[in-house]
Amino acid sequence: MSPPRAAAFPTPLLARARDHFDLTEPADQDRLYELAEALLAAPDISRETLRASASDAGVPLELKLAAKLVESRRILTDLDTPLELGVVFAMWGEQQRLLPRSDDNPHGEDLLRVKLRQLDWATRDTPIQWRLYAVDDGCPHGSGRIAREIAAGHPLRERVRISFLADALPAAGGPLAGLASADDSRKGGAVIHGCSQALAEGASAVIYTDADNSVHLGQIGLLLEPHVLRGVRVVLGTRKDPHAVLVKQEARWGVGIKLLRHMQRRIGQAIFARGIQDTQAAFKLYERGILERILEQPTVFDFSFDTDWLAATLAWDEPFETVPFAFIDSFELSASIVQGPMTTWYALLTGLARAVRARGLPHDEAMAQVLDQEIHGAEDLEQLIHHLPPQLENAEDADLGDAERMPAEAVRAWIRARKGAA
Repeated sequence: MSPPRAAAFPTPLLARARDHFDLTEPADQDRLYELAEALLAAPDISRETLRASASDAGVPLELKLAAKLVESRRILTDLDTPLELGVVFAMWGEQQRLLPRSDDNPHGEDLLRVKLRQLDWATRDTPIQWRLYAVDDGCPHGSGRIAREIAAGHPLRERVRISFLADALPAAGGPLAGLASADDSRKGGAVIHGCSQALAEGASAVIYTDADNSVHLGQIGLLLEPHVLRGVRVVLGTRKDPHAVLVKQEARWGVGIKLLRHMQRRIGQAIFARGIQDTQAAFKLYERGILERILEQPTVFDFSFDTDWLAATLAWDEPFETVPFAFIDSFELSASIVQGPMTTWYALLTGLARAVRARGLPHDEAMAQVLDQEIHGAEDLEQLIHHLPPQLENAEDADLGDAERMPAEAVRAWIRARKGAA
């Protein structure tokens, strides 16, 4: 039996590292960099050990996170190909997370300054040039204004672009022509606008992420390696791989989430059949040419834009790779909590159906019609989320999407029964 991976790390680092990380605590960010630098100074630690640490129960969380940063940093420092990179995220309701934590702002993450530090650390003395594009998605609380004020006083302000989706609308042409106003966007419109800006300023590849600090951008080397070294034009981060690091509060959902995921996998069977299990991971890279093609005619502008882009990638037989990364859920102010979990899920399911139909991907049309005819808003999903059909009671995650376990007509009957019981 091989020794635990934890044994491959220096004892002093194992002793220092903690099994806890607080996204709102600046000292935790500092500790993570210290651990990463210490690992970088220990060249006898192999990449295999760094990757395997993610699934080793004996490795503290801080060290698992640092291992991902070190793997990324080593990749970036070994690159000799110049690259212009755009990094994009959308802002809605981020007025608290944009500011540092305080007694009056307990969930503050200082997210813009943190992201700039992360990108600067990862790319220092490498051929990677980057810009960060933050887009206000019609935020009623002034996220864009706050971000501009922060950026104006930052040493890296020339690397930041703060824009407002509302300023680009209505659009007579281009990727936003199908979006009437910023009020009709739910993240997707803002990400599309940020990507368009990045392409206009010469980015040869774009990474998009979330506004919060759930994804440490020191990990961008994990996405860039397949792109730069192997010419892969679509690289997808995944939190479902054994080598990923995932800290997530799944308790936000009720037991009925199994039914929603079952429907999702039937409608999006062409995506899930290709091994893409983490469709909504906000850590993906698209090369310029493929992104320009996607943006010629996006089908959705809400939370489901991820699956639209994936559907386009598969419809065009574009090769892709998935890479595991570290993710810590920024739970309290998550959009799915603030705007309502079922509001998000309604957008995901309906947007997925539109995307697979528009892109001509194989899908379970009978299940898509159940969605069309039986689910008319988040309130209908609310009647399902706390109840589980008997067909799925003993289903494992791998069983979801199996038509024999629960076909479309059985789903329709269950939905009608739950509505009748409400």
